[in-house]
Amino acid sequence: MADQSPRRITDVDTLRALAHPLRLRILDAVGLHGPLTATEVAERVGESPANCSWHLRQLAKYGFVSEAGGGTGRQRPWRLVTDGHRWGDGEESPALARAGDAAFLTLLDLEYRKLRDWMTVRRQQPPAWRDAAFLHQFISWYTPEELHELQEELRGVLGRHLDRLGDPATRPPGSRPVRLMAWSAPEVDGPTDADADGNGDR
Repeated sequence: MADQSPRRITDVDTLRALAHPLRLRILDAVGLHGPLTATEVAERVGESPANCSWHLRQLAKYGFVSEAGGGTGRQRPWRLVTDGHRWGDGEESPALARAGDAAFLTLLDLEYRKLRDWMTVRRQQPPAWRDAAFLHQFISWYTPEELHELQEELRGVLGRHLDRLGDPATRPPGSRPVRLMAWSAPEVDGPTDADADGNGDR
């Protein structure tokens, strides 16, 4: 099993490097089909090899991909760095907060598109995959401490097969890439349990 301790990003330039739609598509291609050369990435994302090569070097500079060994120039293969990443917790400078928000929104745009892609074709998929896929929605009451605990539990569950991205030998027969995403969004204009802190109406 891969190490489940993600890298915490606190650098503005690193987050800005991630907040780029093409770079996320490149990361997707390398993660799902890699190692890939810039030329192979270009074929998958519909961009020029020169452009993909430049973006791969930028992604490598900030620790999102690394050279897989062999080849030179645009023919050297790249692999995804699968240690996971996190940002946006704790105190942030305004610049870091803006960069983090931009990265989140770019990532969400990609994931929404991939979810819509699945919803469009799911009726044509094999029944086993159609039935195994899921979308759950819940609303409940949590304290910040409970929500943080849930976050850590979900990270452990969703990331337990992260090693399969980088090592094809660990992938069981019949498996295929599956996108997993979870979020919590506290209501900003809903009711609060004011009685819990002694400020409720008497």
